[in-house]
Amino acid sequence: MGVFDFHKKKLGFGLMRLPLLNENDISCIDLEQVKEMVDIFLARGFTYFDTAWMYHAFKSEDAVKEVLTSRHKRDEYTLASKLHAAFISTKEDRDTVFKKQLEKTGVTYFDYYLLHGIEDSTYDRYLAFDCFNWLRWQKAQGLVRHIGCSCHCSADLLDRILTEHPELEFVQLQINYLDWGDKNVQSKQCYRVATAHNVPIVVMEPLKGGTLANLPASAQELLDRAELRASDLALRFVADLPNVAMVLSGMSSLEQLKMNTDIMAFPWPIRAKERLLIKHIKEKFKNLNAIPCTNCAYCTTKCPKDIPINSFFALYNQDIHDTNSKIPQEDGTFWKAEDTYYNQVASAHAPAGDCIKCGECEKLCPQHLPIRDLLEKVKERFGN
Repeated sequence: MGVFDFHKKKLGFGLMRLPLLNENDISCIDLEQVKEMVDIFLARGFTYFDTAWMYHAFKSEDAVKEVLTSRHKRDEYTLASKLHAAFISTKEDRDTVFKKQLEKTGVTYFDYYLLHGIEDSTYDRYLAFDCFNWLRWQKAQGLVRHIGCSCHCSADLLDRILTEHPELEFVQLQINYLDWGDKNVQSKQCYRVATAHNVPIVVMEPLKGGTLANLPASAQELLDRAELRASDLALRFVADLPNVAMVLSGMSSLEQLKMNTDIMAFPWPIRAKERLLIKHIKEKFKNLNAIPCTNCAYCTTKCPKDIPINSFFALYNQDIHDTNSKIPQEDGTFWKAEDTYYNQVASAHAPAGDCIKCGECEKLCPQHLPIRDLLEKVKERFGN
């Protein structure tokens, strides 16, 4: 049996952007809504769930037990989790984290387990702590069924990883039509490397953190004329790639889950005219000076000032995209909804100007963003 033969449908539920009870606290998950989402997801024939140690401020794996594993039979779903290099400092830490993950999720084994976010700055760390052999040992013990890695790296490094570690059964890559051909992300090149190694791909960020589901007005107009939904185009683009075995989507509401499962129940192949439409949408994005953040929130997990970096970047991009929201005031200034939201978020946490330039956030950013410099841009746009 192949690695992904269990799955009849290739949409995975990414448990990284779950609905919240408090929008200013990513650890405050709306468990009741997620339970309903999980039940519908399974009822529609989808079975793959993906979590990780630090998702939702280390609460995602706890939520898995509440919404999934304590409520459904073990053969009704498959579960993936991950080990991230940033949270291990000794070989013993590998076992400590892994044991805790099993306890938190309430399972006796993981169907899929990954070394998380391998890139140029972390690969040597995984090697130093002998994580690849450790991963093989977890599989030999029956604590993991299938082993893989997620990568935000160059195609050259991916080729090295898959060459040096043929035991890896799958790889998780960031692929979407906006990053396809991007010189930094190298989605296309990494896809080709994995395919050349005959390693199946799990796609992450098919909607680029929601960017491709909520297009700027100029791009949305193109879709409206074509009578297409933004999520439909983005999900089908990656599902249409031959070597893609699973497409993860971090769904933040019941509405999103219903829409995405509708799309991925029978994803139609991308047509020639849709590829041309994608080209035009990408051209629209080139004219924007947006921050290419995917809203994963990894950057916040070690911020000593509790700055909600990903939320600020989302507001910054929204402010750029939504030029129609600026309402003139009597004093000649403009009121924007984004200003109000920024102040609310900053009051609950810390403003962008509180950044002490320690760089911990940049070590964790899978997009390799110059976060400290970008926070200065946020401060300039919204004040402090």
